[in-house]
Order: sequence, then C-alpha cells, then structure tokens
Amino acid sequence: MSKKSKYVYYFGGKKAEGKAEMKGLLGGKGANLAEMVNIGLPVPAGFTITTEVCNYYYKHKNKYPKELNEQVLSALKKVEKRMGAKFGDAKNPLLLSVRSGARASMPGMMDTILNLGLNDTSVQALIDKTNNPRFAYDSYRRFVQMFGDVVLDLKPEDKHAEDPFEIILDKKKKKNGFTLDTELTADHLKDLVEEFKKEIKVKTGNDFPDDPMEQLWGAIGAVFGSWMNERAIVYRKLNNIPAEWGTA
Repeated sequence: MSKKSKYVYYFGGKKAEGKAEMKGLLGGKGANLAEMVNIGLPVPAGFTITTEVCNYYYKHKNKYPKELNEQVLSALKKVEKRMGAKFGDAKNPLLLSVRSGARASMPGMMDTILNLGLNDTSVQALIDKTNNPRFAYDSYRRFVQMFGDVVLDLKPEDKHAEDPFEIILDKKKKKNGFTLDTELTADHLKDLVEEFKKEIKVKTGNDFPDDPMEQLWGAIGAVFGSWMNERAIVYRKLNNIPAEWGTA
C-alpha cells in the first residue's frame, strides 16, 4: 500500500510539522515559521501548503490533489483550536492571511490576501470583540478590495490604468472633503464595502463570496496563480530561479 502524500504542514504552539531544512517543500516563509515554532518563539498558528501542490496545480489545469481538501480542513481545525476562534463563526471568527513563499525570496512579486473570513456577519463579531467599528469596517473594505484585485483579477493591467477600488475610494474622500483615508469614519467605510461589492458585481457578473471557505479556496488558487504572473516570471529570469521550484 502506497504511503499517503502529505501536502499540508501545520505549525503552532510548541508543535511544527516542518523545519528550517525543508525550504524546497515549504518555501522560505513556511520553513522559517516552522523553525521559529520549533525553537520556542511565539508564532500565530497556521499551515503551509507545499510547493508540490503548486506544481500539481499547473500540471493538471488548475486542479488540486484529491487529498488536499481533507488535509486543509484538518490543519484548519488545529489552527482554530490553538487560536481559540472558529473560521466563519458568527460570534468568534478566525481570520486568515494567505501568502506565498517560494524557497528563494521574491519580494513584492507574489500576491497576498489578508483579513480572509470577513463577511457581513463576522464583521459585526469583530466590532463586538474590539469595540472599534472603524477598525472592523476598514479591515473589511481592505479585504474586499484585496480579494477583488488578487482573486477576481480586477487590479489594473498596466501602470497607466487605475485600480477601480481606488477610484471609488478617492471619490468618497473628495465628496466628503477629505484628503486622507484616516479621515473616513466607520459609516464611510461601511458604505465603501457595499460600493466595492457592487463594483465586483458589475465587473465580474458575480456577487462577492460571503462563504469563508469559498474565500479561502479562491485565495489559495490566486496565490498559486501568481507564481506565473508576469512580474514573477521576469524576476525569476533575472535571478535564475527555476519555475519548477513552485511556491508554497
């Protein structure tokens, strides 16, 4: 009987399934986070999806190994237990970051999604937890914008084009006589969330996904997809980084 392939490595508390020497499999970020846990440094819990999955993704027309879903859910449960919060929960939601980490550093070349798991329900839980509506809605509007740019591919195609979300943001500030984002109130930011969602509907024909698991898999696909974006390809060529290394 063949050994089941392991594609997801958990880290958190005093336990990490990876180590520093595993950069080829876990990428630099994943291997270093695991090592930090191993030497006793305080690190928020998380998990790394291996570079093998990235290579599989490209070889199989943007599909994942059949074992991946179960392994991601298992690791996510460990993160929830360690962090004392539940992904998608209405009262105590766990929010995630989805980041890329190749074995060689590629600063600024790959995509990142932060505050993942926020929706109209969990943002209220964040308000209740922090007693700071402005912080909660600012986090939410940033997430919707980042998701739109990175996952739904609404970011500008070239340096001469403007980000559609930045246009909406600038109009909101101008309408209220503001020059800085920090001048926007919680109500302004709440309005921006809805305006950003409407923009997504107009540009894509689809609603912004409220389901946290749909958000998560969309983000995972986008990060793997960014391995082959134009700036990443150019950077790899300039720095002699093989494409087959993949990213974690």
